[in-house]
Amino acid sequence: RDGYIKGLRIFDAHEIAEHRCYFDSLLADVMSAGGSSYSISSAHLKSGKVYDLMKHPCIVSCVQDLLGEQIVGLASQFFCKLPHDSVTVSWHQDAGYWPITPSKTVTIWLAVDDADAENSCMRFMAGSHLHGHLPHRMSREVENNLFNLTALDVERYGTCVDVDLKAGEISMHSDLLLHSSDA
Repeated sequence: RDGYIKGLRIFDAHEIAEHRCYFDSLLADVMSAGGSSYSISSAHLKSGKVYDLMKHPCIVSCVQDLLGEQIVGLASQFFCKLPHDSVTVSWHQDAGYWPITPSKTVTIWLAVDDADAENSCMRFMAGSHLHGHLPHRMSREVENNLFNLTALDVERYGTCVDVDLKAGEISMHSDLLLHSSDA
């Protein structure tokens, strides 16, 4: 109905602390090599630990509940918004970036830290997935958008919901659901 589920507990405090520790070391390596906090992409192809995370039975089970038994892990990316980061993620649909027809994918967000409106958690436009592929424009440099597309007139497609998560919880959303996050 809404295009998302949020607050599903996957890891306890000790388990997510281990993942956070691994992420911290991965981030330090990437940044020391000249990358940014947003450049940890396709890590499942380079790191057995990230690959194992994508295949975690609790996460896979949640996805299978939505999409069926036959699933493929398409991509992985760590999004790390450092304190006072000015980058935004404008309203967009993941399906606009993935050439998959028909559109039938789900994005999983695993919080390694608590996330809420105070630290720029993701926001969903509930119900927007029911409208199919929506009009987008090229993002403008002044927007400081991480991505190159920005959806148009998003308020007409649903209700904005903050995706508050505790560390160790996941949210899941349709690839057609509008979502964003502030700087």
